[in-house]
Amino acid sequence: MHGTARHNTVETSASGGLKRDEALWLGIFLSFLAALPALLAWTPQMTDYPSHLAGYQIMVDHGRDPFLTKYFQFKWEWTGNLGVELLMVPMAPLFGIELAGRIIVALIPILTGLSIISVSWTLRRRVGVGAILAFATIWSPSLLMGFLNYSLSVALALFAFAVWAQLDERPWTRRLLFIPVGFVVWLCHVSGWGVLGVMVFGYEWSKRRSWLDWRPFLKPWPLIFPLVPMLLGMGANSKVSYGGGVLDYKWGILYKAMRSYDYLLDVTSVAVLALVLFVAFVTRRIDGRMGWAALILFGLTLVVPRQIFGGDYADYRLSTTALLVACLAINWPAPRWGLALSGLLFTSRLAITSVVWYQDAQTARQMIAALDYMPEGAKVATAVAIPRSQWLFGPFEHFGSYAVVRRSAMENSNFALPDVHMLTMRETAFRFADPTQRILYSSNQRIDLRKFRPALHAEYLWYIGRAKPVALPDGARILYSTSNSFLARLAIPADLANPVDGS
Repeated sequence: MHGTARHNTVETSASGGLKRDEALWLGIFLSFLAALPALLAWTPQMTDYPSHLAGYQIMVDHGRDPFLTKYFQFKWEWTGNLGVELLMVPMAPLFGIELAGRIIVALIPILTGLSIISVSWTLRRRVGVGAILAFATIWSPSLLMGFLNYSLSVALALFAFAVWAQLDERPWTRRLLFIPVGFVVWLCHVSGWGVLGVMVFGYEWSKRRSWLDWRPFLKPWPLIFPLVPMLLGMGANSKVSYGGGVLDYKWGILYKAMRSYDYLLDVTSVAVLALVLFVAFVTRRIDGRMGWAALILFGLTLVVPRQIFGGDYADYRLSTTALLVACLAINWPAPRWGLALSGLLFTSRLAITSVVWYQDAQTARQMIAALDYMPEGAKVATAVAIPRSQWLFGPFEHFGSYAVVRRSAMENSNFALPDVHMLTMRETAFRFADPTQRILYSSNQRIDLRKFRPALHAEYLWYIGRAKPVALPDGARILYSTSNSFLARLAIPADLANPVDGS
């Protein structure tokens, strides 16, 4: 891989005669187009999104709601995972929790697209095949699962890296600026801060004079200061785990790096990007200023544990980010037809995501009507039936958290584990948080809700899933149902009839 000098002259591509400003405007247009799924769906159809929304609701309530105060507690901690939480502080009073959340979800893909363009323009003063291909990674598995802080931090990291490269000739200005910039990206999400550090190191490493040159290791020093609160243990959970079946899992996160809603398209997308990257490498069209960072990120995908600081999929997040950075390393100008062909991968994937989100949002609109049969402050046990093997991301695994958002309910699908989340349950005698709502089932397995333990401590049972249960808790009475859900009133709260023994 070789460094590529920055070009300041006006360029046109080969036979197609595409001017650089035309390609730039194409990139800006695609950036705003990336928000289409959030504009079509009345609520974002991300797996974790409802539970994040419930956390924001409790966070900004400040003890005003008697039910939320009774059931939950929220303790602010200055950690590397606060991106959307900090945005919600000013936005929630202005727009309300649900609209503010939707605005933020729409902004993240727009910012990611614009950050891709900013890096390409800063490095080469044009937008080429690589930058347009990188758009296909915007709606990544991380974003579709609802890892909002991480996805936002990657966009900020790309913007910050563009500034780092732009200030190449002003080292002291850059050093002073990037001390606070490092903290901002870290506050958004620690992994985005790590990605920024890798990109900065790769950029400086590409300029080394020899393999023994030690200066690239010192150049990122303005970014190291967030290590201080991390070493002091501010909000850090010490859990680190690779999980079981490491080799199969690691292979899985590589070929699932573009996983969304269509298996064939998703696997083909990875294959297309891998093929273009291979051709670019063989034809010496890889810019080392981004190429080394991509190589390091792919390596980290393989060696980083799955769970770090209580967060899951720490390595899976990096697989798609590595592809994004690798695409940005492609230094390949193209005519109009080349850029249009590159953009086809993004627009095809975006169209499928938009259609799926719109359809799932219509299903969600029917299901959320169950809340009309639920009083304020109800105790709700949500049961979500999830197939053990499925490719697409299920949007309803945390849907029960809307009971918290709209009915101030005590509900069991929230991210509320002690020493992991800032949100926790006041009732500690029984576990009543994610993942207790999940019922994983095989094709030949019968779902018996009489064995569903959260229902022992609730007044209502909210069931979501295509598989029909064979039995309900004794005395349960269905109040509302749709084709894939129902709300049932339980006969008597079992924690009142049978005191919990603390087990």
